[in-house]
Amino acid sequence: MKNMKKAIVTVGAFLLLSQTGVRADELADSYNPIPSSVQMLNIAPEARGTGMGDAGVASTPDMNSQYWNPAKYIRMQSMGGVTVNVTPWLRNIISDINLFSMMGYYKINQRNAVSAGIRYFSLGDLVMYNDRGEEQGSYKPNEFAIDGAYTLALSERLSGAISMRFIHSDLGFQVDDDGYSKGNAFAADVAFYWKKPIKISGYKGDLMFGVNLANIGTKITYDNGRTNEYLPANFRLGAGLWLDFDEYNRLGVALDFNKLMVPTPDYDKSDVTKMADDKRLEYYDKSVISSIFRSFTDAPGGFKEEMKEFDISGGFEYTYKSMFSARLGYHNNPPDKGNLKYMSAGVGVRYQMMEVNASYIFAVGNANRNSALANTIRISLGFDIGMVTNGRSGRGSFRR
Repeated sequence: MKNMKKAIVTVGAFLLLSQTGVRADELADSYNPIPSSVQMLNIAPEARGTGMGDAGVASTPDMNSQYWNPAKYIRMQSMGGVTVNVTPWLRNIISDINLFSMMGYYKINQRNAVSAGIRYFSLGDLVMYNDRGEEQGSYKPNEFAIDGAYTLALSERLSGAISMRFIHSDLGFQVDDDGYSKGNAFAADVAFYWKKPIKISGYKGDLMFGVNLANIGTKITYDNGRTNEYLPANFRLGAGLWLDFDEYNRLGVALDFNKLMVPTPDYDKSDVTKMADDKRLEYYDKSVISSIFRSFTDAPGGFKEEMKEFDISGGFEYTYKSMFSARLGYHNNPPDKGNLKYMSAGVGVRYQMMEVNASYIFAVGNANRNSALANTIRISLGFDIGMVTNGRSGRGSFRR
């Protein structure tokens, strides 16, 4: 059905534009975002890292490291933990989109750890109409990803991890004469984490570096293989520094660089949600591996535009008595690649085996004032299972 095809295109365009700080009527000729399917995979689901501007690949380890960098788990002090995260998504424009996730880990010993996670993205209710304006039914689009990871301490300071992921994307449509259906895909992450104790001006602390090549996998199709779309493969690189000023006060700073390892498209400048048919076929015909390598050199504007495809995230975290944390962060993305500029703030409280974190996004600049991401809240609730199994009591510690 023609109506069905239009609806799928509408959902895809909405998800692309909702990730940016630019409205469709404000798009300029230079606007050249990179499209991908299942964008839920690159939405940070938890509150600690988002409180620091979406920086987390090289921060101190925590129970939500499954998303940022699972190689951090082996550096956790506790033997295990589980966390639940809730994000009401795009509340500026719609009220029934939510991202839920659960992550957990277990240290087998001092060299080996396993972890798992599940993310569920509910896209709310979508009502379909025919060409005569008659209601054709209500749909509930949703996506989910289930993953597991293995982490190994490669040396005293370096650890690595491999994650495997199953992805299911249901845009809410049944297979019909046009062949539109639900999409499935598989992906993997390869991550590394390096942590070294240091001393600066007499203060002890930790210096960390991290890298995560995420969502490298098969393509996904919604039309029985006629169009095979890219997953949001992502290159994440970062550094972190945490210092103890005394036994009560700790300050940390984290900096992340992110780049989609997806080819840069050649859009129809009159509508950035479209490509000419011949260009569209050529764009989606590339293999995943060649696309990953080409993504670092294929920007139409050359090196200057290629550098614009790196998002920069950075933030601070202050911790008092290992029980209370306050965070502040900033995320920057150039105007012609999405214009995602926002500040974030967050707090965390830990008592015995329980940890609660929350974060909030503030839009920055006039172009982002009405951004779909403004006023986004995330809540994370974690449980230190290691404290239960070891029979320990007393206050916990944010120090990993």
